[in-house]
Amino acid sequence: MRALIVGAGIGGLVTAHALTRCGLDVTVLEREPALHPAGAGIILWPPALVALGALGLAEPVEAAGSRLAWAETRTWRGGLLLRLPLAALSQRLGAPTIALHRAELQQALLGALDPATLRLGADFVRFDQDRASVRAHVADGVSACGDLLIGADGVRSTVRARLLLDGPPRYAGYTAWRGVTMGDVVPPDTTWELMGRGARFGAAPIGRGRIYWWATANVPAGEVDPPQGRKADLEARFAGWWAPVRELIASTPDAAILRHDILDRDPVDRWGIGRVTLLGDAAHPMTPNLGQGACQAIADAVALATALAREDDVVAALRAYEAARRARTARLTTQSRHFGQIGQWQHPVACWLRDLAFRLTPPRLALRQMEALLRPGP
Repeated sequence: MRALIVGAGIGGLVTAHALTRCGLDVTVLEREPALHPAGAGIILWPPALVALGALGLAEPVEAAGSRLAWAETRTWRGGLLLRLPLAALSQRLGAPTIALHRAELQQALLGALDPATLRLGADFVRFDQDRASVRAHVADGVSACGDLLIGADGVRSTVRARLLLDGPPRYAGYTAWRGVTMGDVVPPDTTWELMGRGARFGAAPIGRGRIYWWATANVPAGEVDPPQGRKADLEARFAGWWAPVRELIASTPDAAILRHDILDRDPVDRWGIGRVTLLGDAAHPMTPNLGQGACQAIADAVALATALAREDDVVAALRAYEAARRARTARLTTQSRHFGQIGQWQHPVACWLRDLAFRLTPPRLALRQMEALLRPGP
């Protein structure tokens, strides 16, 4: 059986591993001519590490990053609101929480994959299928034929556009900046996020003395950077915030700061037709507020491989995979959107009430809620 995967992001690469282990002949079609290190940081929660462990990939991923023991929520001035013991969560769920550079996660996945699996410079444009096969057409005119096709090509998925015809993704109302710098203003085992008025700022250690940070602000979609540049813009936006915030921005070169509008989609009842399906952000793009985008793409990959191993009929296997994953990813998409809306509140009274709710939440209750959120299930 031959599987075609469109997109060599985290979801596409993990899917390639999962399907190869099941004995499928896998080809990954990636439009970029080379896979260069890119992105900033990423946090993988325990279920994602358990899934990677089942594929033999957990060890290199853990070695590349920092193991987190604490997660803190603070006010924009640095006052502690809530501190969660992630080490206890790891004990309950059977794996650690790891923060690492996205490029090193990509490299760990690539290093364990047969290079012949990747077809670079293959810009997917459309597909067609019949009862026996599916064919992917790419811009250079050289098509590829397989038994199934998986769209793992991200939030602006071309496969989804051809499959569901449901238009562009939805702007969440705020943009995000991300960066990586060196420093010691963040403890080596702690991630924190500060809540402001219409803005947030967070950070996490990602190994070798590096710190990954992110910032959000309520701005119009597609807003361009000011003439003074991103760094100066952020320094102005976060002037007066907790000192570590200002230090992290100041120590990051302007050219190293990434900016992206935050996008998601409403959950849908269908991810596939016939021999074609979607996976990861192509299927269920969600805001990053719960840190579940890459984690759920990894879970998708394992669920897809499981369905294909159980079913002799490819089409039936794809529908079984979708049925197993739709409800959970829909719930996480909605919860992540809701948490982001609360985090981006601007009214002073609303922000005061939000901070008070965090301050009054017992850590044990918050830990149980986090466990319920993360624990795999339908």
